[in-house]
Amino acid sequence: MAQWPKLVRYLDSPWLKPDNNACEQAIRPFVIGRNNWVISGSPAGATASAAWYSLIETSKINGVEPYLYLRCILSRLPEVQNPDAYTPLLPWKIDKAMLLDFDGGNLY
Repeated sequence: MAQWPKLVRYLDSPWLKPDNNACEQAIRPFVIGRNNWVISGSPAGATASAAWYSLIETSKINGVEPYLYLRCILSRLPEVQNPDAYTPLLPWKIDKAMLLDFDGGNLY
């Protein structure tokens, strides 16, 4: 009974959900990928895999389709001359019109 006030408070809050499905769904690709990391070959390979996962998940969070995003940035990376030129290619900064070239004119 000592926890009853906390339980009532939890049920009264419209922002709290009784499950953590959203969190579990967000980390599912990493859990599945964990078995693949065994074959990364080295710590450097695992670091590279983590960087790719980070780019993919960050593009999703920012409403950018990951496959188009990766195609776009990989085609533009050879043109980058200095570190400041990477900033416009970040998922939250990228001009979504640039993605049209990789989607046949249809943005998603």
